[in-house]
Amino acid sequence: MKFLTITSILLCFLFAFSFDVSAQFVRATYTNPDFDQLARNHKTLAIIPFNVSAKLRPKQMRNMTEEELDQLEEREGKAMQNALHSYFLMRKRKRSLSIDFQDVTRTNSLLAKNGITYDVLGAYTSEDLAEMLGVDGIVSGMIFTDKPVSEVGAIAIKVLLGESIATNTGKVAINISDGKTEQLLWKYEKELSRNLGSNTNQIVNALMRKASRKFPYSSR
Repeated sequence: MKFLTITSILLCFLFAFSFDVSAQFVRATYTNPDFDQLARNHKTLAIIPFNVSAKLRPKQMRNMTEEELDQLEEREGKAMQNALHSYFLMRKRKRSLSIDFQDVTRTNSLLAKNGITYDVLGAYTSEDLAEMLGVDGIVSGMIFTDKPVSEVGAIAIKVLLGESIATNTGKVAINISDGKTEQLLWKYEKELSRNLGSNTNQIVNALMRKASRKFPYSSR
């Protein structure tokens, strides 16, 4: 009888833990209830550089100018843009996506041609950007981190400050917005942690593996 009681308690605990993890995952992922209607004619999305906020330690900031920090954040934003594009191309090759993605070289070239630099991207709506880039929707992202997520960023920190950089912590969000209505179609948020990986591609692959079941453009 005692064994059955202990077993029952353990089962209840495991059930409660599983439910809590599932609930947290649902809260981290959002899909617009009108997604099918809003995105039914979508063919191509463009991924723009991520908005990065790197909160380095005071000791590091003493050895880095604001301009160097801005350059680091831009490199990180473009590294995440490239990594996410590579992930989507891999999924596309496996025929598990129903949408195409504009080459990031073309995306960045068109942004530059229209005078849109990294630091002013946030001033433009998804409608502005979609029309300018000739796509149906915009994939954007934000990162709040205490360390660079890319190998390039880590090397830059090491060169500038003479310090090695461990795996970062922080938060990342990936958004998809409709190019016509500007409505948010899909959003995924996740805390950055050491078990996600130590470079941009590893982090993006880990993030998207967790989000793939909820990704609205997945082929059915």
